[in-house]
Amino acid sequence: MKSLRKMICLVDGEHYLPVTKSALDMLDNIEHNEIVAVVFIGGTEKLRDASEEGISEKLERPVHFGDDHHKIPYNVIGEMIKKYDADVVMDLSDEPIVDYSKRFKMATIALENGISYEGPDFKFDPLSEHDILKKPSLKILGTGKRIGKTAVSAYAARLIHEKEYNPCIVAMGRGGPENPEIVRGDQIKITPQYLMEQSDKGVHAASDHWEDALMSRVLTIGCRRCGGGMAGDVFITNMKKGAQLANEVDADFIIMEGSGAAIPPIKTNRHIVLVGANQPIYNIEMFFGPYRIKLADLVILTMCEEPMASPKKVKRIMEFIKEINPEAEVIPTFFRPKPLDDITNKNVLFATTAPDSVKKVLVKHLEDNYGCKVVGTTPHLSNRPLLQKDIVKYIDDADIMLTELKAAAVDVATKDALKSGLDVVYCDNIPIVSDEIDGGTQFLDDAIIRVVEKSISDHQNK
Repeated sequence: MKSLRKMICLVDGEHYLPVTKSALDMLDNIEHNEIVAVVFIGGTEKLRDASEEGISEKLERPVHFGDDHHKIPYNVIGEMIKKYDADVVMDLSDEPIVDYSKRFKMATIALENGISYEGPDFKFDPLSEHDILKKPSLKILGTGKRIGKTAVSAYAARLIHEKEYNPCIVAMGRGGPENPEIVRGDQIKITPQYLMEQSDKGVHAASDHWEDALMSRVLTIGCRRCGGGMAGDVFITNMKKGAQLANEVDADFIIMEGSGAAIPPIKTNRHIVLVGANQPIYNIEMFFGPYRIKLADLVILTMCEEPMASPKKVKRIMEFIKEINPEAEVIPTFFRPKPLDDITNKNVLFATTAPDSVKKVLVKHLEDNYGCKVVGTTPHLSNRPLLQKDIVKYIDDADIMLTELKAAAVDVATKDALKSGLDVVYCDNIPIVSDEIDGGTQFLDDAIIRVVEKSISDHQNK
């Protein structure tokens, strides 16, 4: 039996009311729909009676207005969803009252209230969330790709482990395994040779859960996913099985790690959201950037340095985040590489996914802090042909291949380096708090632990 859909309809005054009423009647005549309220979102030029009472009488349904008939009453839409316990928002408006950006704002309101937003040729559904975790948990998600989710996940896991909360990470990636895979980063020594053995078996040994295990030294569970919707849902994933496995393993706290802009479809107690300051500003302020940001208990703003982002842009993003999610802490950061082994007095070939524009900064950091000489760099870990060209160009001058564990780090960078007799050292990326925040790293650590403790409290009290 189909369940009844309680529907809020959005209408405007650009349409003649008899036409709007016909559309409402048609929707109401569909057996599983019930229009519980109508929200007027603007336009009065064609209305002889623009009062709430007058339009309600003509449409024969309760109509709700905002304070200004010419503006979209976003707050009223949210209020009516709650008041009527609606299941769907149906948008019967059109240009010039709404444009694409306004519709995304209305979609965000519907989705953050857990209901669908629909129109004549579109439908956005709320995120799938399996409520299956039996342990306190948090979700780490992002507004895009290559903004540091895995680095932050590993950093957070190390910190949580140091506080003796005994975490594990469940990560999904586009190269993840067919069945959820446990990597005991807390027990095994993950060497370049070991990763090559895995790669030779057909394992994607640079998948996110391998990087998490290597960098954090905690138990990780690898999952896969395909596709990423505009609001963050995935087409397929085995993360539900991964979450069920996390319930069974020797861990007391669970970190669910997103992939790109895709969000783990598992309900967690709290959320950490990463926003890349290097992203186009419209991807942060518009579309479903605000939807992701509103999920956050803590926002870690990454890539907060020139040339990736100017101080003016970072300030604008921070102000925007605080405006739409005033309850969330916002911390601006940038990343710096940290070799996992000693590279003192070595000639280093450095392979990274960081853009070429920050190469000089990263090289200086490595040479100043780790006593090495960087003889070559390549930003092409995600582009195998260009990566191989760079390796050929620099490999004769190097003693060590220093590489992030991403993309082609194993099947190209590690393989070619070992074949040429070079040692391979992997490097972490550490979030460094911008000078704008007093307390620096300790401030970030404290903020992460606050989210963890709130997650534990939520779990205990549910």
